[in-house]
Amino acid sequence: MNDMWTYRDATWTDGYDLVGYDVEATDGSIGKIDEATYEAAGSYLVVDTGFWIFGKKRLIPAGVVSSVDHASKNVHVSMTKDQIKSAPDYDSDTWGEESRTRQSDYYGSHLVR
Repeated sequence: MNDMWTYRDATWTDGYDLVGYDVEATDGSIGKIDEATYEAAGSYLVVDTGFWIFGKKRLIPAGVVSSVDHASKNVHVSMTKDQIKSAPDYDSDTWGEESRTRQSDYYGSHLVR
């Protein structure tokens, strides 16, 4: 999938910072956005899952975002909680090309558009 790392709608991020927004999977809340990037063909969200999966952070490529509601500060993603829970761990200290490839492989096989 070529646009996995690109937001489906560029207006979602125009003038907005998504950090702090709640993230909703197709079957419920998964946490809050801890970090959001907006690079062309390289955008992603880092979600702090809190106690849900023992405080682990999950990286979610921007292409998984299905909608953004700025009024309620919610971001909706097109995956289930279990699909996100099963994603590779995210560690900012080891983030690089190998990590991005691992994330791309995982989300590429699970992404619902």
